Amino acid sequence: MDGFDPVGFEGTVAERAESAEFSGAIRVTRGGEPLFTRAFGMASRRWAVPNTPRTGFRVASVSKTFTAVAVLQLVEAGWIRLDDPLVDYVREHMPRLDPRVTVRHALTMTSGIGDWFEEGSAEWEAAWTALTESHPLYLLRGNKDYVPLFGGKEAHFPPGERHLYNGAGYILLGLLIEAVTGRSFEEVVTEEVFARAGMSGAGFPALDELGPDVAEGYLTTATGATPYRTNHYATTPRAAADGGATCTAADLTAFSHALRHGRLLDEEMTRLALTPQVAEYEKKIRGYRWMYGFGLSHLLDDDETVVRWGHTGEEDGVSARLFHYPRYDLDVALLGNVSWSAGELGWAIHGAIVDP
Repeated sequence: MDGFDPVGFEGTVAERAESAEFSGAIRVTRGGEPLFTRAFGMASRRWAVPNTPRTGFRVASVSKTFTAVAVLQLVEAGWIRLDDPLVDYVREHMPRLDPRVTVRHALTMTSGIGDWFEEGSAEWEAAWTALTESHPLYLLRGNKDYVPLFGGKEAHFPPGERHLYNGAGYILLGLLIEAVTGRSFEEVVTEEVFARAGMSGAGFPALDELGPDVAEGYLTTATGATPYRTNHYATTPRAAADGGATCTAADLTAFSHALRHGRLLDEEMTRLALTPQVAEYEKKIRGYRWMYGFGLSHLLDDDETVVRWGHTGEEDGVSARLFHYPRYDLDVALLGNVSWSAGELGWAIHGAIVDP
């Protein structure tokens, strides 16, 4: 494995997770076979229910990858084209969308349109507070519910000029899926992505519909009777096309394996789905050049080789990572049910793989 040490890796991951008091599940597979599977912390602090490898977690923006695959399936079937004007499919919801914005722009986050929440803002915490005070989150229960939050905003730049992280484009892609198929977004992804990938634990339960095998999300707090509070009033109750599906760690590694092995898209479309498209940042970060593709973020080394692809997911009470390392044929699923808990642990796992 070119220096990769499975035994040392397992010890490092377990030690780092325990020292960080991580709450969630970690699964690493090689060639589709389990290499490391562990759960930590509590799925329900209220009822003292521990997390297990079979626990389901919200995965936030990791879900964008599922949306992208569902759109590419429509391209493969000839129902749409990547360079079609997006407004042709969402005119009912956003009639004034710039006709220059294409399906490709939305997928690669190069549309330039205003977002329903500008995640890149330096004052994002204050902006989030203002948003939740003016638009109760419990009203955001479907893709169309988000459109009033961005439909009238001015564009940041002309379509195709550059990349800017954008969830609104994925909301519109969800509406496109519904318009083209005549089925709900959730039904399409469940049947055409989850089922075909063997993701038996994946779905779209709302926060107030959680079953016994789904973790509650928690926010840490400096005040109050306990050090944690649930995310029931802090995030959107249902998933949308830009995030929020619920998956087990095994579901995520199954998805990655199915995607690259042609179970979700044909050979040509799979190759396209896994090809970096646009630069995410002007400068290198952590020594890598970052590029975005179709619902996937790619890290390239100095030789322009893809070291890792995947997606991150963060929302209140949710912290998720799905990574694939082509050189080692490794898939990593890291699912946490405490805010911002997966980031540094994800980098520790990264280091244990590429620089053991």
